[in-house]
This record gives sequence, C-alpha cells and structure tokens, in this order.
Amino acid sequence: MIKTHLAVMEELKDYSSPKARLTRLLKTGELIQIRRGLFVDNPSVSRKALASVVYGPSYISFEYALSSAGLIPERVEAVTSACFHKNRNKTFRTPLGEFRYFYLPDVVYPYGIQLKEDDDMSYLIASGEKALCDAVYKVPTVATISEIELLLLEDWRIEREDLLNLDQAFIKWIAPMYRRKSLLALAGWFKKEGSR
Repeated sequence: MIKTHLAVMEELKDYSSPKARLTRLLKTGELIQIRRGLFVDNPSVSRKALASVVYGPSYISFEYALSSAGLIPERVEAVTSACFHKNRNKTFRTPLGEFRYFYLPDVVYPYGIQLKEDDDMSYLIASGEKALCDAVYKVPTVATISEIELLLLEDWRIEREDLLNLDQAFIKWIAPMYRRKSLLALAGWFKKEGSR
C-alpha cells in the first residue's frame, strides 16, 4: 500500500515517539521510503500505480507505454511518464526502480489516456497512438518524413504493420497541437502511407 508521511504518522500516533518508530520500520524494511514523504509497505506494489503518486499529475507514456503496447521490442525498466505545468524533466531513483517524467505541452496532455488497473490499483497510461506522439515530441531534431521513417522503423524498430494498425485519424488530429516539426512529419508519414 502507498502511504504519505501524514498517513504513517497517524498510524503511529499511539507510540511515545512516532518518529523513532518510523525510523525502526524503515530499518527493518517494513516500510520503504520512495521519496520524501512517500512510503510503501510492500516492495511488490504496482510500479505503474506508483508512478503517478511519485510525481504528478502524470500518466505513463513514452518508451514504457510503447513497450506495454507491444510497439517496440525492447523491455523498458524505467517507468516513463508525461507531465505538464512543470517545464522541467525529472528522474527519481527509488528502491523500487527508476521513474522518469518528461514535460509535454498542456494542450495535448488530456487526450489519448486510458485508465487501467494493476493489483487492484488504478493508473493512467497513454494509448499506443498517444505514446508514439509523446515519444516523437522528445526528438525535436527530426523534421522530415524520411527522417521520421528512419526513426520509427530503424532506430525504434517498430514494425510498419503495427504502425499502420494504429488510429491514424487520432495521430493526424493531435500532431499539430504539439507545435513541433517532428510531429508534423509523423502525421505526414501516415498520410503518405495511407495514399499507397
């Protein structure tokens, strides 16, 4: 279970020294500190559910969501999430793994997100289409259709078939909202592939 510092102190209020008891619980491993003010009492707690609590508001996206959707072949260890109103990327290295957060424009943040469950805990994750757009946003140097094709098919090793099975209408609709050439190139690639 995920607990805040306030919740832990409330649980320990009957001890003569709640802070000393908290220190003891941390030393014995009965509680694990994830970051300042955030604890878990079970090391197998869902990392997906934990991601939005570590830093938020956020939803799982980028490489982790692409891997979860089966779009990229690599297994991704760090949980990567999108956040807004931050203007700064953040990384948290915790006893339960690494959590990375990347800034996105506010206007695209609420679209293409799904509510899912893992171990009876809810979490938000980007659809395959949204995760792809978010990931492309992180590569501002890509500006042409041929460069985006190279990035998707060669660098990221996404299968052409898998890309063409995505909701292309959603990608073409949201791409201009990112206000980045790499996303316009992505939309252009889908348009080109659709006309074949």
